[in-house]
Amino acid sequence: MSGLLGVRQLLLWGCACLWLPSLVWGALVISRDHVAVKDIRGAARSLQKRSTNDGKVELYSVTVDCTVTSRFAHTVMTSKALNKASAAQEIFFEVDLPKTAFITNFSMEIDGQEYVGEVKEKEKAKKQYEKAVSSGQTAGLVKVSGRKMEKFSVSVNIASQSNVSFILTYEELLQRKLGQYEILTRVKPKQPVQEFQIVANIFEPQGIAYVDAQANFLSNDLIPLVEKTVTEKKAHISFSPTMDQQRKCPGCDETLIDGDFIIKYDVNRAKDLGDIQLVNGYFVHFFAPPDLPRVPKNVVFVIDRSGSMSGIKIRQTREALLAILQDLHEEDHFALIQFDDTISPWKESLTKATKENVAEAMVYVRSIRDNGGTNINDAVLRGVNMILQDRQEDRLPKGSVDMIILLTDGMPNSGESRIPKIQENVRDAIGGNMSLFCLGFGNSVDYVFLDVMSKQNKGLARRIYEASDATLQLQGFYDEVSSPLLSEVDLRYPDNAVDFLTTNHFSQLFNGSEIVVAGRLIDNNLDNFMVEVFGQGFEEDFQVQGQASALEWDVMYPDEEYIFGDFTERLWAYLTIQQLLELSKTGTPDEKTNATAKALDMSLQYSFVTPLTSMVVTKPDTEDGPESPLIADKLTEEQRQQAERVAYRYPSYSYAAAPPTYAAASPTYFVDGDPHFMIELPDRDDALCFNINDRPGTVFNLVRDPASGILVNGEIIGDKQIPPNGKINTYFWRFGIIHQKLGVKLEVSTQDITAFQNGKRVKLLWSDTASLKGANVDLHLTKDRSLMITLRGSVKFVILLHKVWAKHPYHRDYLGFYTLDSHLLSPSVHGLLGQFYKGIEYEVSDLRPGEVPEKPDATMFLKGEELNVTRGWQKDFRRDVKNGENVPCWFIHSNGTGLIDGKASDYIMSGLFKRF
Repeated sequence: MSGLLGVRQLLLWGCACLWLPSLVWGALVISRDHVAVKDIRGAARSLQKRSTNDGKVELYSVTVDCTVTSRFAHTVMTSKALNKASAAQEIFFEVDLPKTAFITNFSMEIDGQEYVGEVKEKEKAKKQYEKAVSSGQTAGLVKVSGRKMEKFSVSVNIASQSNVSFILTYEELLQRKLGQYEILTRVKPKQPVQEFQIVANIFEPQGIAYVDAQANFLSNDLIPLVEKTVTEKKAHISFSPTMDQQRKCPGCDETLIDGDFIIKYDVNRAKDLGDIQLVNGYFVHFFAPPDLPRVPKNVVFVIDRSGSMSGIKIRQTREALLAILQDLHEEDHFALIQFDDTISPWKESLTKATKENVAEAMVYVRSIRDNGGTNINDAVLRGVNMILQDRQEDRLPKGSVDMIILLTDGMPNSGESRIPKIQENVRDAIGGNMSLFCLGFGNSVDYVFLDVMSKQNKGLARRIYEASDATLQLQGFYDEVSSPLLSEVDLRYPDNAVDFLTTNHFSQLFNGSEIVVAGRLIDNNLDNFMVEVFGQGFEEDFQVQGQASALEWDVMYPDEEYIFGDFTERLWAYLTIQQLLELSKTGTPDEKTNATAKALDMSLQYSFVTPLTSMVVTKPDTEDGPESPLIADKLTEEQRQQAERVAYRYPSYSYAAAPPTYAAASPTYFVDGDPHFMIELPDRDDALCFNINDRPGTVFNLVRDPASGILVNGEIIGDKQIPPNGKINTYFWRFGIIHQKLGVKLEVSTQDITAFQNGKRVKLLWSDTASLKGANVDLHLTKDRSLMITLRGSVKFVILLHKVWAKHPYHRDYLGFYTLDSHLLSPSVHGLLGQFYKGIEYEVSDLRPGEVPEKPDATMFLKGEELNVTRGWQKDFRRDVKNGENVPCWFIHSNGTGLIDGKASDYIMSGLFKRF
């Protein structure tokens, strides 16, 4: 887009204000300095300073319009902008939408000309637009955005004095969880907007029990602006602050509107039969009868205690289990099985959840420690056999519900490790007699394996994210399944009245949830539409029947000209596609093939962007000719997990204002600044730090691993001249990296990066943006910011560039060095950083005042010695290269004496690639 001038404008709903270049695997892609418009970060910075004052691009309208008709939500998000500049500019539209939603339409209107996205079969779209796919342009359209959301983004070149409107539409069936429905809208416009409005209209013929609207950005001044009008069957919620009300401070350009706007509601439930709606040739049945007694449950908790669960994960698991045990009802029965490569049950059979037994179990849970491999197969089979044995011996109440809850964080690597065989073994053992719920903890777990295995056995899988709230996530899942009300629920309809029925048999109904069935009516003669529901309760079976009749919407809502009239058909299509997609993963080979074909046909018919379809967005031509079209895909849970693994392993590439809560789940080792060494230990919610001071030109060994042949050395550089305070700062300005076994050699300085492999040499400049994939090393260079080095099958390193004003009288550019996935190195690893990869044990006591009031001293017991340490902080620059984030740490004085093995001079090398 060489014809573009000026800055790029970001119309942001989502959280990311910086757009990283796409990785293009298998090729080297470089963007040189002369294409200034490629640097989105610079554009964003200049935009903050100039966009409103200079009037170049005016974002004047941001609206959200959500209509919910009987739980089916239809949401339209619109942004409008005017390019007031004298030259063309590229404008971005970004919006976050729920991951459970299907995009149904996207359009751009530029000066009256409309450009509409078209839903096509995914494979055909990719073949038809091979150029766009191969150049990586499709990678940026839909991305993961947190646990619940996906980010849709697109850009377009807008001529001077032109208007542009972006309109995105998506639909979803709201799911009832813990007794309520939730409508989540994420809004982050990044600046005050002349017209900002969120409007939601909820139409529920059953009657609305309550409605609540809240947002995490609502101040005391903004709360009264949330208007809520609730009648018997309709709710209207709106939020429309003026520009001045949006501002963080009078006259400034920062906005308070930044976060999630959440509406929660539930409906009245007065009939055992549930609510049946027949509209426009389709019907939908919502079943969640009130006041049903809970059914006692027999639950076996199968807990992974393998080595990968060490640290915070095993601690959070213990905390969650302790809370869950206290929530058991006395008529429940339970068992605990912990496993690594061996299987260790608490007791050989299930135990009634009396206060005494629960207290005894809690003592056992507190003793769970990590160790060994991961034998999922034998652990689950042990739990299944325990329930079957107790059933055979009549130790469990008749009519009670049996379930297994498996928690694991890894891949099976002990005992039977073939995933299809494990799934077959578990399915055969369970035989449809109990439910299996699988919780996948973290990003290393094979979630698809757990998802399929649970759905094959009347259960479901849930991802547990590595974060400070993992305990609450575990408890939240348990709360959803802790109170079964009915089992083996059948919903029956007249055979001669309906066809194309969605799933109408359900293994369980849990308290706070809802069963939904939809179908197509064969004719409109509804005089005899008899509905029957059967289910197994605890003391007696549940049975109810009743006559359904068509709803007269114009009578029920006389003032509404149009209320999304085809909602029943689209709800049926949405639900059918979701169930077909599940069958395409869990069914027999023939069922998988047929389900995939049917889901594809329906996705195309109803213009849903699903995992089988893509939305092709054709962009208007520019001065340089036609633009390549972009393709928006629907992310599967597997693709979401892969993306999150990247964010987890390479946290330096998470440049959002607030880092992901799981980014610090594993220890981090780095050296940055002048030079500060840091060992972050999230298991202890603590960190250790020390400085190394020596003459400029000194080369230190940072990492050496004789087993793998990895070597990392770094050379320090000093200030240009002695500063007024008389202290010369030193920094690392050059690193040498070798992987002897892979034949990889890298030299990274503040000027450039040189890579050697198999006699070939590649040189990159920091002014480039590049992705390079080699046989044994991958490089990803972000212009003037960072270099990620991935050594095949081994450790990852990230090097950050700190640029200093070229005319600064004293300071120079310097580098920071960060180690990721250090656990992949051998136990013999050493070096100034490497020696800590194996872990470190210490204790701190005797906290006392230090020389500086805010930096107390303490005594640290380490390696048999007592050290005087000081509580301070150092900068972690991974998420903010310019300013860094303060990380509290215990500072070890005198070049780390007492912490590092030997003394600092022991690590001095004679050259950048020299070994000991």
